Amino acid sequence: MKSILALSAVVLAALTGCTIVSQQRTAPQQQTQLQVREFQTREYDTNDVKLVLKACLNVLQDDGFVVKNAVLELGLLTAEKEVQLTGQSRQSASNDDYWMDVFENVFRTSPSRSRKNNPREEVRFAKFRKIEVSLNVSELGRRSKVRANFQAKTSDNNGQPLDVEAIADPVFYQTFFSKVDKGIFIQKQGF
Repeated sequence: MKSILALSAVVLAALTGCTIVSQQRTAPQQQTQLQVREFQTREYDTNDVKLVLKACLNVLQDDGFVVKNAVLELGLLTAEKEVQLTGQSRQSASNDDYWMDVFENVFRTSPSRSRKNNPREEVRFAKFRKIEVSLNVSELGRRSKVRANFQAKTSDNNGQPLDVEAIADPVFYQTFFSKVDKGIFIQKQGF
């Protein structure tokens, strides 16, 4: 009798745990600014801001970004990567699969646009997707701190913005910073 009671308690606890986990997956919590800043920031064991900034620049260029602005005195770097959605060759499309997945994750809850309200309105369709990044590299005593801020934009066939979203996925930033880690190592080796 006691074993049946104990087994029932274990099964009930397991079911309750599964219910709580499934509720957490369906209702993601809004992140605080402090939480966002935490996964957007990484510290490195060098106070050579120029070396860190150069490593970040190389990582972005390796990923196909075009650097738009770099100011060493401020530790500022801005870059962007644009992907054409229509009229691509299959080869160029396959090179951008990772970034297309990023866009799909960022905009998966975005509402679709339609012409129901004004049938005479010109047809608009998503033509370009762009990732923009701004980096701030600061010296912290014997260390350096990098804060990265990525943003995803979708533009229509007229160049007008359709969607703009900040990328707030901690895994995305972990992947970026792991590349920067390797880039700093390569910079220190003189390659």
